[in-house]
Amino acid sequence: MPLRKRASRLLAATFIVCTALVSVGLTAPADGPFSITIRPILVRLAIDIDVKFGLYHFHTCWSALQDTAGS
Repeated sequence: MPLRKRASRLLAATFIVCTALVSVGLTAPADGPFSITIRPILVRLAIDIDVKFGLYHFHTCWSALQDTAGS
């Protein structure tokens, strides 16, 4: 099997698995073992993303506006 064909199949399989995990995580209940929560924050033009996988909890936030914290 040529390297290009193997790499394209690996990329397609990775894309399918990631899509499945995101779709299951978005539709899962918040208290389930795996969930993804996306909350838009309109005042700051931001998005908060929480990912819970078993005992692990990951949180990230992205904002279109810069922080205006003065130093």
